[in-house]
Amino acid sequence: MIDLHNRRTFLRAVAAAGVAWAAADLVDVEEALAYAGLQVSGARRDFTALTRPQAEVLDAMTARIIPAVDGRPGARQAGAIYFIDRALATFNAAQKGLYVDGVAELNRRASSRAPGGPGFAALSNGQQDEVLRDVEQTPFFQAMRFDTIVGTFALPAWGGNTDHLGWQMIGFEHLPRFQAPFGFYDADINQRG
Repeated sequence: MIDLHNRRTFLRAVAAAGVAWAAADLVDVEEALAYAGLQVSGARRDFTALTRPQAEVLDAMTARIIPAVDGRPGARQAGAIYFIDRALATFNAAQKGLYVDGVAELNRRASSRAPGGPGFAALSNGQQDEVLRDVEQTPFFQAMRFDTIVGTFALPAWGGNTDHLGWQMIGFEHLPRFQAPFGFYDADINQRG
């Protein structure tokens, strides 16, 4: 026979642990996003998880993943690198090694294309695209692509999407508050005034 009391106690403990884990994770995410917001605002421009040369390579990569086209902003203008840096310093720290190794691999591939060259960030856009095509199936590229998209289009308070540039790219209008759409279902109420 199943002891329901012990089963319920176990389920309560599992639920409490899950809530505690989720809350702790959200605190880290919120902290990362607030920090990234400060970075983009110009209040601070240093990096915590990345060195400046690593950040330059990743920033160049974000600019190729979501490029600025015809005067419209891209991931670089939206400040995606600051979101990525803070994420790697906090809630996404487990992937920092993947990013460090990925940057080293990009620079190695860049050096093989232009011997003695300073690295991936110094290549032309076309050369950068060639290098990225070679690595686009790797876990590093997939993680970087995802983080670039999040850093570009997420809430500006999270670090990227500076001045709502990402939202402007997709035609999303930022409104301080949202109202329910009024239509045929409430037309009678609006007419009674």
